[in-house]
Amino acid sequence: MDMKPPHPPRHGGSGRPPSDRGPGGPSARHPGPSGQGPQRRDQSSGGGDRRGHGPSGPDAPRDGQRQGGYRPGGQSHGTGQGHGPGSQRNASPRDGAPRDSTPRDGTSRERPRPDDAQRPPRRDERPAQAKPFQERPKQEQQPRLEFRRPPQQRPEHAGPRPSSADQPRGTVWLYGHHAVAAALANPARRLRRLLLTEEAEATLAQRLPPPWSIAHERVDRARLDQLLGRDMVHQGAALLADPLGTPGLTQTLERPGPILVLDQVSDPRNVGAILRSAAAFGACAVVTQDRNAPDESGALAKAASGALERVPLLRAVNIARTLIALKAAGCWVIGLDGNAPAPLSGPALAERRVALVLGAEGEGLRRLTRETCDEIAGLAMPGGMESLNVSAAAAISLYELTRRP
Repeated sequence: MDMKPPHPPRHGGSGRPPSDRGPGGPSARHPGPSGQGPQRRDQSSGGGDRRGHGPSGPDAPRDGQRQGGYRPGGQSHGTGQGHGPGSQRNASPRDGAPRDSTPRDGTSRERPRPDDAQRPPRRDERPAQAKPFQERPKQEQQPRLEFRRPPQQRPEHAGPRPSSADQPRGTVWLYGHHAVAAALANPARRLRRLLLTEEAEATLAQRLPPPWSIAHERVDRARLDQLLGRDMVHQGAALLADPLGTPGLTQTLERPGPILVLDQVSDPRNVGAILRSAAAFGACAVVTQDRNAPDESGALAKAASGALERVPLLRAVNIARTLIALKAAGCWVIGLDGNAPAPLSGPALAERRVALVLGAEGEGLRRLTRETCDEIAGLAMPGGMESLNVSAAAAISLYELTRRP
């Protein structure tokens, strides 16, 4: 038998002949039947290698002819677990046909594609005028709901509000001839500025002869309209002053006369008119609630027409407790109500000191206030009217209390 020369060494390979490295080498070959050449012991009946090295025998390709032979760079093409460097498992089928991705059951692995009519057009298939990214149309902004009380709006003709320089914090503008003259004559009132027109200066000098406790400034009516507002009847006189101090109840009861108690009367003009009636009929004081009552203001002083300087205006945190304190001081508490069974009688109350309680218009006396009163009385109105304004009812009640037989 002729011996072939040894295979020349390949780049990166071994110098041994292919018979020593291949599947048909002497270490793994055994004589086959009928002189067909050597075969592997673990060869199956199909004549193929279990490791996927391809068919064996005389027709088996040598290492130099294998599809997955080594190439420089350590890469191989589709071979199985070869013995050379960089060899991989051969993925080619046994019949030599190229492998495809079709499953054995004949179905395709590709996902079904939608029809051309149903699939969306590609970016390059879109019309030229269409834009790939378009801005959404802006929606109209919905108004935000705010759950808070809107600020009180002044009338358009009221003019601008006084600035901090014109009215410092904790001060009040009093206006009108009577209110300004009474404030100038009150030694307990602290005065800051006095603004007068030429006509108002002459009228005020007749009511209260000068010298006054504060020097005045000559202004025109337009300046007062700008300062106080065009709807204010200032009569050309305005006085900037501090609010009056609130005396105590015990000190106030030292004064003679009945006492008026206002249960949540919130209109400053009504409170000012009640103060005017109280001064006219010799009342001791007027008591209002601290929370639901107006503060001292120019409108209240204008309606009082000077009575704010003469009748004490007290503020009570709790009206019911104040009525209890008045009872303890010897006052007879009478609540005024239009639906009372008996009218108010001044001669029957001649020997008593009365504390008269008036409720707000519409609501009247509150339940606790009514229950605290010693008596509920009304006003005799033969004309058939159901009720009166609270300031008018206070004036009639004070007149009835001063009436004697």
